[in-house]
Amino acid sequence: MQELTIKKFPDPVLRKKASKVFRITPQIKEALAEMAKLMYLSQGVGLAAPQVGIDKQLAVIDIGSGLINLINPVISKRDGTEILEEGCLSVPELAVKVKRSKSVTVQFLDTDGEARQIKADGLLARAIQHELDHLRGILIIDYVNPVKKILLTRSLTKRK
Repeated sequence: MQELTIKKFPDPVLRKKASKVFRITPQIKEALAEMAKLMYLSQGVGLAAPQVGIDKQLAVIDIGSGLINLINPVISKRDGTEILEEGCLSVPELAVKVKRSKSVTVQFLDTDGEARQIKADGLLARAIQHELDHLRGILIIDYVNPVKKILLTRSLTKRK
């Protein structure tokens, strides 16, 4: 596998909806391992496959309590809401207040192809929702008001 790099806004790959994984192959496991390495090197708490140009529903998360590999994750339950500031490895130097569920239940496959479920709250719930947004082509910049989004998009695109 070639070395992964984090794609930065406005790279169009960040706007694509990721494809479902139908078979967990050695390449899928290697992609998850490389994504985790890059996430740790970048000092992030999560990374989704589209952020490194991989068109698969894969994400890695570690909020400090151990690595979680998510394959084909789906949120099945949400509770409560809160607004907190978030950053993103693909949109560096930008922090955005994002309204998200306080807790979520997510169903996914692990690297052995086993169906798993996690009930998460706090930072883990936020990280899961953030990475699942990436799998749908949604970025934190999409949470700002339309006028501010236009201004931020112009500013961020000029820096590229």
